[in-house]
Amino acid sequence: MPITVHDLARSLGLPVLAGDVSRPVGWVHGTELADPTPFLEGGELLLTTGLTEVGELYVERLVRAGVVGLGFGTGLGHDVVPAALVDAAGRTGLGLVEVPREVPFIAISKAVSKALAADEYAALARTSEAQRALTRAAVRAGVGGVVRRLGQWVDGWVVLLDEAGQPVHAHNARLVPDLSAELARLKGVGGLASAAFELDGVHVVLQVLGSRARGVLAVGAARPDPGIVNTAASLLVLALARNDAVDAARRELRAGQFRMLLAGLPVDGLPDRFRVVLTDGPPEDTVFWAEHDGDFVVLGNGVDGVASSEVDATQVARGYREARQARRAGVRTFEDLAGNLPLPDGFADAVLRPLDAETRSTLRVWLAHHGAWDPAAAELGVHRHTVRNRVRRAEQALGRSLDSPGVRAELWLALHGEGQ
Repeated sequence: MPITVHDLARSLGLPVLAGDVSRPVGWVHGTELADPTPFLEGGELLLTTGLTEVGELYVERLVRAGVVGLGFGTGLGHDVVPAALVDAAGRTGLGLVEVPREVPFIAISKAVSKALAADEYAALARTSEAQRALTRAAVRAGVGGVVRRLGQWVDGWVVLLDEAGQPVHAHNARLVPDLSAELARLKGVGGLASAAFELDGVHVVLQVLGSRARGVLAVGAARPDPGIVNTAASLLVLALARNDAVDAARRELRAGQFRMLLAGLPVDGLPDRFRVVLTDGPPEDTVFWAEHDGDFVVLGNGVDGVASSEVDATQVARGYREARQARRAGVRTFEDLAGNLPLPDGFADAVLRPLDAETRSTLRVWLAHHGAWDPAAAELGVHRHTVRNRVRRAEQALGRSLDSPGVRAELWLALHGEGQ
């Protein structure tokens, strides 16, 4: 749940002086401007020490800008919070808390930032878990299983309607309202249409299933997650496929799984290490393959085609980029890429001359992981700070910043061109 002004005040021991402190905090912003509203988006907890006039006009501006609370620092310009400010906050409902000098503003910013990051991670983890659960339901129980599982995840009602608008499967059917008017409008749009609206205090999502309009998925909940609903809709399209559409449905499922892998989400059934391979068509064996952006993509070992370097399930996006780069260069593997590029005589030696062997080895691994500290440290068997120190040492020796993509590319070519 989002952190509220009240939660923040309680966790940091800040006295609540006036107003509504139950509203969630979207961000924290410190300012001493007389009118900070042009720089606000709404949802902020504003922090100030009152160096400017902070009376009723000031508070009214903040309320109109959507500020959810005001933290007033005491012990600097003011020993206590001005009574006029407390009165104005009470009249307007703006949450007002006192921030004693011993509580630095940065502590409040850190607390909110930590809470927001935790919320975002929890939401992503929940969506990922729901996608896996819905996929399992589709495999084990078909259309009805997906509808029931989706209803449980969104904690609301779900109904699958056929082309005539009649319910086929439902979860919490007694809660489903009359959707005939909204369905008629959706049908008039045609194609892969969708709609989202509020009905009797419930957020409702309607999604046409498939380009052939095999039906409509309707979901009602307090806060239906679009990612979960979209996953369920995709799975239902697959589950509803018949006869000649079965193959196309399976291809769409694999494409969806591949998109999940590209986004860093887990998919079951992959080997621990494999290559991302671009082929001319689907393979005959049982390795995972999918169609994506006009490519046949295979995740496996010993597959004929243009291949990336070896990756794991969390590195599929990198592997796909590598395979496409290798194909554009006309080589069979990504490892062949640097070795097949024509480099000027003495190029590698000129670039790498200031670097010792240890630094070169570290840079080769670090660049292979696209500048990611933890994977590079794991492969090298050292602490991430050691990798940082070696990269910083390389920058000092080269007199150039490795934040530059151009410098990284030059080093990559030189490291892989040594000995040519």
